[in-house]
Order: sequence, then structure tokens, then C-alpha cells
Amino acid sequence: MASLYLFPTLLADVDWKESIPAFNVEKILQCECFIVEELRTARRFLRKIGYAKDFDAVEFQLLNEHTKEVDISDLLDKIEKENKDIFLLSEAGLPCVADPGASAVALAQRKNIKVVPLVGPSSIYMSLMASGFNGQNFAFNGYLPIKEDEKHKKLRLLEERAYRENQTQIFIEAPYRNDKLLSSLLKILRSETMLCVATDITSESQSIKTKTISQWKKERDFVIGKRNTVFLIYHS
Repeated sequence: MASLYLFPTLLADVDWKESIPAFNVEKILQCECFIVEELRTARRFLRKIGYAKDFDAVEFQLLNEHTKEVDISDLLDKIEKENKDIFLLSEAGLPCVADPGASAVALAQRKNIKVVPLVGPSSIYMSLMASGFNGQNFAFNGYLPIKEDEKHKKLRLLEERAYRENQTQIFIEAPYRNDKLLSSLLKILRSETMLCVATDITSESQSIKTKTISQWKKERDFVIGKRNTVFLIYHS
């Protein structure tokens, strides 16, 4: 029975064998139908893991904010009518987590198509593992509001939840706004609140640091830069 496979991709430019199981690669090398967020990135990744098929003979469906449900539906029909597996690839890390792939999976579930999630790297879970924070009660909040007043309001709410519910709060930001968010965190949060900044997960430049807000304020030379980063807060 053909299925929709959810294929995690690399978080950093490293040897795929460091992050992705060989079983995943063996499966995907035989596939001829893909759902991807960005064509060039997907093709580059496939070549990196040894995909040898001619791309002109391979079917790719883009899935982003402009994709219509009928386009995905037509491709998913290949599972039912032609018994062909389809692989859904994320841009980085896990598909469907802070990723538009969720809409394809929702449609597959409605069509009663078998969905198979594969093992792979997750910056969110790996950051949580290394933070020292509560791993039994946590919430991933995605991107915070862009407007300063709304962002500050959201940060206060997340901090309140961390204390009241004993819950780790996890969120991300567009890389070019990382340092601006860090400044907001140092300005808004209590001095005793714990903050973990996890950057470049799985890469050689990986950095995961947990400190109180008061301790972070002493790190005057600390700059995140435009690097993929996960932020986590928890009570002291």
C-alpha cells in the first residue's frame, strides 16, 4: 500500500549520515513524487543524499502559502490511483512543524491515506533536551508577533505560563530579527527567569546556553546574528 512519507531534512550543512537514518534514504531514493516547499532547495538536498534519478522525470509539487488545495489533492491521488509513494520534504528539520506541510497531511488524513512520519532532526526537541528545562510539560509557540507592543504582551503571557503552569515555553524568530528579540527578552522578562538560546543545532557552530535573564544581561558581547535559533524560557 502506497503512503505519504514525512521526511525530515538536515538542519545544517553537514554529512547527512550524522542526522538522518539510512532507512529513510533507502526509501526516498526510489521515490518519483515529492511535495516540497522550495524546488531548488529540495533538489539540492536530494542530490546530497545520493538521489540519481533524472529530475525531468520526477514530479514535484510546491507547497507554500500560494498553493491551492486542489494541486495537492491531484498529487495525492497518485497514492490511491497509481499506488505511488509520495515524500513530503521540509526545508529544514521536521515536516509539518512550523512548516506548511501540515495542510497536505490534513488532506491525506481526510482521504484516509496512510501517513508515515520518519525519524530525523528537530531543532525544537533537541533544544528542549539540552536546555535543562521541563520536558514533560512544554509548549511550542512558533513565531512571536512582529509589532513590538504585541510581542512584549506575548512574552509576558508566556513567562506567566512558565511560572503558573510549570511549563517550558519555546519559540522561534526569523534569523535577521534574532538579536532584536533577545533585546526584548532581556528588557521584558524577570531577572530570575531562565532563558535558553539554542543556535545552529547539529552544525559545527552549535551553541546551546541556559542562563537567568540577569546573567544574560552581563553577556554584553553576545550576538546571535542571522543564525537559526530556538528560544526557550522557564521559571527559576
